[in-house]
Amino acid sequence: MARIFFLALFSASLLNVSAASAQSIKFGDDNGDYALDSECDDPRFVGWGVATSTSEENIMHDASDCQKLFNLGQIRLNRTKEQSNVSECAMINFGDNSSEWARDNECDDPRFTGGRADDILNFEDIGADADDCQLLCRNGTIWLR
Repeated sequence: MARIFFLALFSASLLNVSAASAQSIKFGDDNGDYALDSECDDPRFVGWGVATSTSEENIMHDASDCQKLFNLGQIRLNRTKEQSNVSECAMINFGDNSSEWARDNECDDPRFTGGRADDILNFEDIGADADDCQLLCRNGTIWLR
């Protein structure tokens, strides 16, 4: 259910975000531990082809996979803070606090990005860190990808 919500959110957000061209994105190299596995492991991206767990260690280190998926339209760059609006927070179902990492003053829900979103994001934490994510979203320190 959470994965369906995330995919619906991704599809809907494509309408609101102007597409960047592949030429303007620096994809980097293929020096990551999970490069060349047909999944994009770079947490700067969101979409169908992004790995279910990403880490900042993989930023710009999975170029071939990410560029291929980007060119196919299966992934896109995360939205920036300027592309978001704090009023969106009122419409989000934040879920509950069932995550092992709930209530640690960091948002572990992979639907979000920003300075207070955790560096390692897992699909199992979608809607499972409600208190942290809701507070940080309303403060504008995280936003929907």
